[in-house]
Amino acid sequence: MASVFVTAAIPESALNILQKAGLDVDSYTGDALITKDELLKRIVGKDYLITPLSTQVDQDVIDADPQLKLIANYGAGFNNIDVAYARQKNIPVTNTPKVSTTSTAEVTTGLIITLAHRMVEGDKLMRTKGFAGWAPLFFLGHELAGKTLGILGMGQIGQAVAKRMAAFDMHIIYTQRKPLDAATEGQLNATYVTLDELLAQSDVLTIHAPLTDETHHLLGAPEFKKMKDSAYLINAARGPVIDEAALLDALHAHQLAGAALDVYEAEPHVDEGFKALDNVILTPHVGNATVEARDAMAEIVAKNAVRVAQGEEPLHVVN
Repeated sequence: MASVFVTAAIPESALNILQKAGLDVDSYTGDALITKDELLKRIVGKDYLITPLSTQVDQDVIDADPQLKLIANYGAGFNNIDVAYARQKNIPVTNTPKVSTTSTAEVTTGLIITLAHRMVEGDKLMRTKGFAGWAPLFFLGHELAGKTLGILGMGQIGQAVAKRMAAFDMHIIYTQRKPLDAATEGQLNATYVTLDELLAQSDVLTIHAPLTDETHHLLGAPEFKKMKDSAYLINAARGPVIDEAALLDALHAHQLAGAALDVYEAEPHVDEGFKALDNVILTPHVGNATVEARDAMAEIVAKNAVRVAQGEEPLHVVN
């Protein structure tokens, strides 16, 4: 009987799909993330690996299981896996694209609104010393209407954010390797600009680019100096796209008005410097943390294992 190792708790629906297909399922059920030693031990003899993006699947892990036929990553990203080495071993690596779009776009929208209107700061104030009463100049934030939203990476999530923030009467600009086609730009009412123009013009800059060698530390000290000192930075994509040390310096130097981070450079570690700043919102990588998104992701990884077991090609191969 073909076997699957699942390295973290995932929705029961996925396990039902696997078991119904006659696959033997071994699931890690520990409270903490699986350790590398545990992973190396339990992957041996398994045909398929289902793993969240928080688990590193490097050459050691791949070599530990010569009969491995599939690595199904539970997440849209896959920078946790040595995809090139897996390809050398003829092991397909899959991800779960598209199904995270709505949730991540909604979270990004929420972070933008919350940061601009200082809602987290207000909640903290009311839970501590409170306030003396309404006053004309007290606790002012900023309206989004008429402001410019810059989107770094106009893929599906970036486009979903553009649609939502257009409803707030924001002007939309974006940059990426290549501009969208004219029809899509027209539908989104979005304008393609260079990175330098994006930095200089954005009142809110939100990141939706994948993590690659080219995008690692794409935003650092030189880039922050080009931004408005009234601008907000949002990252619900991948932490290392930002040089966090440079971001902290920029915030301390008032080169930016604030930031909202859902992902981190050394995740799950969060630099203590961010925690000390009232103009920074920190969330625990919840971009696609909805029942709907996680159920859809579970179905994809489970059905990919079943497809390979039945001699079919898996969907969403990234290598």
